[in-house]
Amino acid sequence: MALLLRIVLSPKEARRLQLEELPESVDQLIEVLKERLHLERDFTLQFEDPDFGNSLCQLTTMSEMPVGRAVLHIMWNFSLPSSPCNTSGYSINPSISSLDTASVHSEDFRPSTSLQTEGSSSNSVKSPLRQDSKWPSPFPIPKLSYDVELKLRKGNEVYAKTNKSLEVTRAMKTEILDRLAQAIFELRGGYPAKDEVASVASALVFKYPCLRDQDSITGCDAWLMSLRYKIGNYRAKLRDAGCNEVDVNRKRRRGEGEDGPFTLKKPKRGEVNHVPDYPDHHDDNTLEEERLALVEEFKKRKRNMTEIKQKMGLTFSLRRKEIVEMQPMVSEVQERWPALFSLEEISEEFHRITSKDLLVTFRAALDKYVNRLLKLYRARKGAFGPVMEDLLDKLDEETRDIVSQRKTAALRGLPIFIREDASKFFLKRLVTDPEDAVVQGVPVGILTIYEDDYATTSPAVQDVAVVLEGAIILRDLPDLSTAFAYLFGLLYAINIEYPKSLKYTFEAIQTIFFELGSGCSQRIRSLKTKLLQ
Repeated sequence: MALLLRIVLSPKEARRLQLEELPESVDQLIEVLKERLHLERDFTLQFEDPDFGNSLCQLTTMSEMPVGRAVLHIMWNFSLPSSPCNTSGYSINPSISSLDTASVHSEDFRPSTSLQTEGSSSNSVKSPLRQDSKWPSPFPIPKLSYDVELKLRKGNEVYAKTNKSLEVTRAMKTEILDRLAQAIFELRGGYPAKDEVASVASALVFKYPCLRDQDSITGCDAWLMSLRYKIGNYRAKLRDAGCNEVDVNRKRRRGEGEDGPFTLKKPKRGEVNHVPDYPDHHDDNTLEEERLALVEEFKKRKRNMTEIKQKMGLTFSLRRKEIVEMQPMVSEVQERWPALFSLEEISEEFHRITSKDLLVTFRAALDKYVNRLLKLYRARKGAFGPVMEDLLDKLDEETRDIVSQRKTAALRGLPIFIREDASKFFLKRLVTDPEDAVVQGVPVGILTIYEDDYATTSPAVQDVAVVLEGAIILRDLPDLSTAFAYLFGLLYAINIEYPKSLKYTFEAIQTIFFELGSGCSQRIRSLKTKLLQ
């Protein structure tokens, strides 16, 4: 039975939707709406009940739906997420829709930019960290000055009657662009992605149609160009003010530490806090003192883990500035920041950078996709030669710890399916083999150590380790999936590029598993589509 719906997303936006079949449950209807309207946040549904004068009633079963056509209201769930890595409360940007078709004031959506150091008192120093990794859609246009808002409101009234755009003065344009640049920086920093900037321009002309370009198809091309220039100028102001995130890209004269060619050090993998500013009342000297105290505490046999966690949070901005600006070797980072290589702090650092929980997010995504990945591998195993066939045959022969073996097979098969060479990434050796011969020269890898011949049907694994820059960094990991998660966290923590031979594999982990970044390559988009079918 067909159903015509009017979906009310917000007081300023409603969508018309035709369903050919009536979903069997309310949960299925919600999933259909999320897919068809590209909605991201969780919500419940209320409907206008004709038996009560179209008053709103909670939709609990599909039998309550009016026959033929209905008006549904989206009721967004504004719950505050929590993480074991961060017990401080923080606000999020509720996403209404991935369509740039609605707008609200940024006061309702702007994230909290103060993160109290964990384990510290309420009077302790706060560090300006962003908390939301998702770009809001639609973008919340910030509140402008009263006179500009008044002119735009009247301009909208004239546009609705005459379809004539408002003549924007230089002062108005400057005001609008300044506010937008500030709002973008608060959410994403000084280097937003192109599509993120485009969504801001689109949201602007949607909220204020009187600002539309009459000579462009999108109606916002001129604003998009102006906004790009404004962001560049705003970066220059921030650099003069001493903002770490843009100061790391200051072009230095010879002899000031810039030995090689200049490279732009900006977030490229969905980092929320790439190079944050120092906490209030701290500078290089005070944070260096905290670092030295941190190193001494970590050397102790009985470590105060609460103090280590607190000092790692406090010195995060200094550490990121060193790592991003100086690009040190892994061994140098180990010497200066030994606590960073503990399992607890790898997870903590990943959360500081991305606002994502490393292990929870990775394991949940792997649980979600393992069956779908294996199904894809089996459907096309003949196209990938004997390597994929051998992987799946060995999985079929496993008789112990099947769940873990399936996850391992899903991860080992991913680069094969994407047609990348993982022979120098997934390393193997016997417990009796020399270690250096296997890891030497390996930039990034995972080493599995077997007690006996790993060519047998069910080899016994003694250890799984993480390899960076030709040395084992982490040992005694329980399985390959855990090692993969911690390796991914280390690549972010030490700002290491993905290995070129596996760039699509890691892009898949980043964009599909962790949902980081604003876009992906066509190859990974195709994989994502197959996984969601």
